[in-house]
Amino acid sequence: MGRQSLRWGILLLVALVSLKGEELPSCEDARKVFQLLQIGPAKGLPETPRAGADLQICTSKNLTCCTKKMEERYQLAVKQDIQQVLQTSSSTLKFLISHNAAAFQETFEMLIRQAENYTSTLFCNTYRNMAVEAAAAIQEFFTDVGLFVFGIDISTEELVNRFFDTLFPLVYNHLINPGLTDISLEYSECIRMSRRDISPFGNVPKIVIGQMGRSLLSSRTFLQALNLGIEVINTTDHLQFSKDCSRALLRMQYCPHCQGMTLSKPCMGYCLNVIRGCLANMAEIDLHWRRYIQSLEELSSAMHGTYDIEHVLLNFHSLVNDALTQASINGPKVTEQVNKICGHPVRKLTLSPGYSDQNKDNQGMKMSARDTEETLANRRKEFMNSLRLYKTFYGGLADQLCINELAAADGLTCWNGEDVVKSYTHRVVGNGIKAQSANPEVKVKGTDPVINQIIDKLKHIIQ
Repeated sequence: MGRQSLRWGILLLVALVSLKGEELPSCEDARKVFQLLQIGPAKGLPETPRAGADLQICTSKNLTCCTKKMEERYQLAVKQDIQQVLQTSSSTLKFLISHNAAAFQETFEMLIRQAENYTSTLFCNTYRNMAVEAAAAIQEFFTDVGLFVFGIDISTEELVNRFFDTLFPLVYNHLINPGLTDISLEYSECIRMSRRDISPFGNVPKIVIGQMGRSLLSSRTFLQALNLGIEVINTTDHLQFSKDCSRALLRMQYCPHCQGMTLSKPCMGYCLNVIRGCLANMAEIDLHWRRYIQSLEELSSAMHGTYDIEHVLLNFHSLVNDALTQASINGPKVTEQVNKICGHPVRKLTLSPGYSDQNKDNQGMKMSARDTEETLANRRKEFMNSLRLYKTFYGGLADQLCINELAAADGLTCWNGEDVVKSYTHRVVGNGIKAQSANPEVKVKGTDPVINQIIDKLKHIIQ
């Protein structure tokens, strides 16, 4: 598991090699570990304990195996260690969210392409005389749907209205008054602009606006929330620690090496004070992270039935068919209204452009039932069941690092920052910034602005 596991493996190896009953003071173990962990070059490492007057952090009344250069190298190493431990602890959560974000985006893209194919096929099979002219409107509509879902600010109401506006002149010329074409562009534009007043498609556009607006917005928000989750983890994985925290980590992790105690682990209470102090800002995310996951659960639950994007997109062609059927039934009334608004067009009898037969076999309606186990709703449910396990991730992170990685088990002798003892006697503080005022190991100065930005983003996505 990176440097931390390597460190303890090397320490055990050094301990076994050094069990020779040698009692003379020596820095052999500290030298070996320093080199094996590749903390720095071997040149200049003391062979025997020395006075450590030049040390700033790993100070001791006793002789030491450390030099100022070694202390500086340890300082760099401990920063890498804590970053690696943080990244390892969040790796499963990060993979869960990033993998599903990519999977959901791919599914949305596939659904949009499939819905576009269904709609095109409807025209090719049922309304072939207007299929060629309708193709551009269909393509534009689904391009806009994709842009909206993936984050571009477009009005869903407007994109639906624009689709039916563009469709109306084609329906008027080929379905309501079939065979009479070759009308002027000006007259066609007048028909297009009259659609919202005439309502040739009945209530269908309003139904589509209602379904599209809610389902597309929910899906867009869901994707944005997942990407924000990845951003939160990336930010906390690479958090910059304060100078006081770095010094405390060094004192906890590597200062015992200077005393030749390469196998000692920090006491549990001592570890908790140091790590809770270093992660105090991160712990402030806890409440907002809980609410974030709760909001994702509520959003996922609301994305069902007629507002499930899968249902809405794959049923779109059916609503378009309903709209065209209503226009055909109301043809005489629609013609009368168009004539009142736009006048009577001068047209000549021509053959309508049809849809090429050579494409018919390739455009067959593929309406086979989808495997219920592969539905988007099931995928969301499985994802949320897994994500729910990480609801307290940030609140319990410091404790998990000490319990699983850093601290000595209860009952064992341990390092308290100054010496190896049977137990840690200082008060153990809680998580979060407020609790750190009583921390004997780390001084925490206010909230990190980077963490504040992340919290603000979480609040925004929750709202």
